[in-house]
Amino acid sequence: MKFIALLRTIRSHPTLPEITGPLQSCSFQPDFVPRDPKAKLKRYKYPPFYDPYGPKPPPSDKIIQLAERIAALLPEERIQIGPTLRERLSHPKMQPISVEGMDLGPQGGLAAGSAKAEEKKAEKTAFDVKLEKFDAAAKIKVIKEVRAFTNLGLKEAKDLVEKVPVLVKQGVTKEEANNIIEKIKAAGGIAVME
Repeated sequence: MKFIALLRTIRSHPTLPEITGPLQSCSFQPDFVPRDPKAKLKRYKYPPFYDPYGPKPPPSDKIIQLAERIAALLPEERIQIGPTLRERLSHPKMQPISVEGMDLGPQGGLAAGSAKAEEKKAEKTAFDVKLEKFDAAAKIKVIKEVRAFTNLGLKEAKDLVEKVPVLVKQGVTKEEANNIIEKIKAAGGIAVME
């Protein structure tokens, strides 16, 4: 009996305070004021470009005159300015970086592009396949073939085919280029090797 009486007294007087208000607490933001939903959003004006160093002073008259004199030079004379300044200011000559063994992606970069042009002139072991035209009825087949050997998505391959005449594969061997040309021909397109 004593146990039941003790149990009733514990239940009738809970140790936790009663919660009478909402359960939200803004103790981490004491100055929080909710935004008025009817208020207009503030539009901030951003500068036309971001300069992390702040505003720069305008160039001096001496610099402006020098720029005008350089602009008035002939193109052959302007080309000589860089090497002459490098020599005069004792700057070391920039050494070309070897890109051998690096994957530069499909574009290849400027250095790789000039190196490819020199290779083509020297020995012509790499060939490009150019899609000249295709039959309108066979457009889907040509897109599928282009996707097969370029690893492009459907949209990219479709955009590429619609830009005819266009290079579809670059830097392939002669056998691979002939194989690609045959596949495009079978699909209803005309491709050539360059």
